[in-house]
Amino acid sequence: MLIDNPRGNYRFLTGIAPYSSGVVAMPGFEIVHVNLQQPIAYLEGFDRIARHLTAADRPFHALCSIELRLPAPLSFEGFATFNDEYQQLLADRDLMLDGRNPIARTNIAPAVQAPEVPSLYAFAYSVPSANENTRPTFIVAGAGDLEDQGNLSPDAIVRPNETSDEALREKAAIVMQVMQTRLNGLQVNWAAATTIDVYTVYALQPFIVDTLLIQMDKAAIHGVHWHFSHPPIEGLAFEMDLRGVREEIWIDSETM
Repeated sequence: MLIDNPRGNYRFLTGIAPYSSGVVAMPGFEIVHVNLQQPIAYLEGFDRIARHLTAADRPFHALCSIELRLPAPLSFEGFATFNDEYQQLLADRDLMLDGRNPIARTNIAPAVQAPEVPSLYAFAYSVPSANENTRPTFIVAGAGDLEDQGNLSPDAIVRPNETSDEALREKAAIVMQVMQTRLNGLQVNWAAATTIDVYTVYALQPFIVDTLLIQMDKAAIHGVHWHFSHPPIEGLAFEMDLRGVREEIWIDSETM
């Protein structure tokens, strides 16, 4: 279900309690994506986001997407505990909408140079747009290799404990189906995507053409950004997210 968030000037696709499935700017607005040069502890990161939005003359409710980095994948129980704390943080900042979480999220664990604590890596927010006749800007939240994205349990893992080429192909195909479903829900398409992120420590070559690039249609011209990283939960092997924006900003973590 696509729901208006008028306080933030974006619409969100309902997901599960810890995060929405994606966001798209409302007419007259667009989404700006901000990358940190180095991640910072995510609790501190929310204070930094607030200062950035103040400097941009945007309300905190304009925040629509968060990307986090973990020291290591969590157990399903540990992930649930983390999500409870994260949801409380959003509630304390009055970011929930009628009990729903409107903010999209990606949360992964780098295999190299992982942070010491859960950290903020990137975020996105809405701004007024002068480009009224251009395509909508959007962010699709991260999704891992689960049969049912709402079932955060070992029973939902696609081909559990398998990392053969065929198992990874099947995992990637399931995640691509989720990406397509979320694009449909946001009323956008692959052609509008500007960045497609893949998170895995396993080789992409055996299935990148037929399972990923061909299915991306015109977005395949942009390739994929491969992050040598783990999904956030132990036992998962493949995750993706994607976005279509016009403005990407890189900022110094120390001065944002």
